[in-house]
Amino acid sequence: MWLAWQSPVTAADTITSARFTEPTTRYAHGVLGDNIEYGTLELTVIESSVDNSLPKKKQTVLTIPLPSDRVFEDLAPRLVDVDLDGTLEAMVVESSHQTGAQLAIYDARGEKIGATPHIGTRYRWLAPIGAADLDGDGFVEVAYIDRPHLAKTLRIWRFKNGALTEIATLPNLTNHRIGEDFITGGVRNCNTHPELIVVSADWQQIVSISYEREWTTNTVAEFTPADMKQVLNCLN
Repeated sequence: MWLAWQSPVTAADTITSARFTEPTTRYAHGVLGDNIEYGTLELTVIESSVDNSLPKKKQTVLTIPLPSDRVFEDLAPRLVDVDLDGTLEAMVVESSHQTGAQLAIYDARGEKIGATPHIGTRYRWLAPIGAADLDGDGFVEVAYIDRPHLAKTLRIWRFKNGALTEIATLPNLTNHRIGEDFITGGVRNCNTHPELIVVSADWQQIVSISYEREWTTNTVAEFTPADMKQVLNCLN
């Protein structure tokens, strides 16, 4: 782990905001519309008391620089509570010059507490969908599309006992087109359980993925950006 500076952090500390800094062109993939990626993750951490009646304590800023053969190939960090302890972690896409992208999770100490394997080849990317307890087992699952322009495969991983374990793969799905500076879809919770919202591999249909005894895919609507917005807002 490469930390510019680290302060003692207690179990009650939580990340309140996160951002990428130190833009770099050292990994010229350009999948998100330009050749600029990021070399550092910056976390703002609040030292909190487990007693909510006490005031929050000091704020700390941690910087996590990557070595020169890696970048954060992502839009922005996502704050999620992957271990369901009431504090937030940062979920990011981290890419290696040799082995491509992986999904990584950093805690309030700036430590990487979980990561998927790198895809295996440079200039191969993954597009996060989100994180939630998708199957109601009391553990958080994280989901992404593996190579949304090539393999178009949904992968779901469970965070349990301090590690990510892959539990499901579903083919012919995507959530990103080369050059777009955004990821399409996400997680919605309209009824009693969360759903993953993505797009069919041919970009014709909006597809939901949910779990009820098994992983199920359902076509929700024809794909348009306007319809996607309605679907994510539980209006369709």
